Amino acid sequence: MSSLVLQIAAEVVGHASREHPADVVLRDALASRRLPTSEETREISRAVFSYFRWWNWLERESPLTAQIQAALELARTFAERPQSFSDETLVERAVPPWVQAELSLSPAWVRAIQAEPKLWLRARRGQGLILSEKLGTTWKSPLPDAVLYLGLEDLFRRPEFHAGEFEIQDLNSQAVGFLCSPQPGQTWWDACAGQGGKTLQLSGLMENKGLIWASDRSASRLQQLKRRAARAQVFNFRSALWDGGAKLPTKTKFHGILLDAPCSGLGTWQRNPHARWTTTPQDVQELASIQLKLLNHAAPALRPGGKLVYSVCTLTGAETSGVVDQFSRAHPELKPLELPDIFGTAGAPTAPTLPATRTLWPQDHRGNGMFIAAWRRAD
Repeated sequence: MSSLVLQIAAEVVGHASREHPADVVLRDALASRRLPTSEETREISRAVFSYFRWWNWLERESPLTAQIQAALELARTFAERPQSFSDETLVERAVPPWVQAELSLSPAWVRAIQAEPKLWLRARRGQGLILSEKLGTTWKSPLPDAVLYLGLEDLFRRPEFHAGEFEIQDLNSQAVGFLCSPQPGQTWWDACAGQGGKTLQLSGLMENKGLIWASDRSASRLQQLKRRAARAQVFNFRSALWDGGAKLPTKTKFHGILLDAPCSGLGTWQRNPHARWTTTPQDVQELASIQLKLLNHAAPALRPGGKLVYSVCTLTGAETSGVVDQFSRAHPELKPLELPDIFGTAGAPTAPTLPATRTLWPQDHRGNGMFIAAWRRAD
């Protein structure tokens, strides 16, 4: 690894904080420099995230560059000989102690988040195999049109990306869209749409027919959604600001509502290890309150027979079963909706149903951790 790569990685690590997340600092640092190769960009990113992934193993008194080199060596050893790290050591060091009060710390989960994350793509509907052949070095997943990219190329420069043939979207995030199961001609609301990854997926599942309302509290994220939708040739949506309050962006009654709520993000700790050391138990409690408020405000927009899908990329009890229990007690008009086993993990040919909540773990499907719950309004 070159001295330039180490120097830039150390600058990013040194400037990262709770107020300035490492991924944002990294993006700004890379944007401000003209690096000769995409390989150097990739090496800097890997160095930064390895540092935070192995932070509790490092000697704080050492120079940052030496700590980063040590982290990269730990990452290499773990990739080659994972059993040289005991379960006990990993559980003790890989996450902050407060996490044990929020979820059962299994060695399998901790080992999964210590590994480097996978890069998942979502092809246009029905085009997964074709995209795999075009890109090469890919692996087809059990979900339709989800592709695991194993190459090293900068995909944002590929003509297929600019033609809207694929989006970068985590596998378990894609699973949420399939569990929504929107139908062509229906009207849906993506209530916390962000930059629109799930909006675009819902549109594909609806064959670009019907209507999707996409809302967010951030105007800039909705602008990014519009740019992505234009590239993907998605036209059956309207965007509107919504701050999560009781005043909804439209009086429309929906066949379905997806509430992919803001959360503490424990499910992304493999991809975003810096957040392990900046997230607090207070964050979890505050976000659980926000999530419950969002659900309570969104629920009246369901039409009779409509479905409400709640998803978060976190695994804490407060934000998952805690929110679901409180919301279910407050809304007897909504009945738990059983969810299909879209990964076929039960091994039966007829896609058996499972309980009305699902937890997707990184160790099971090589994607982010996700929690999903669903209800249906009585007819």
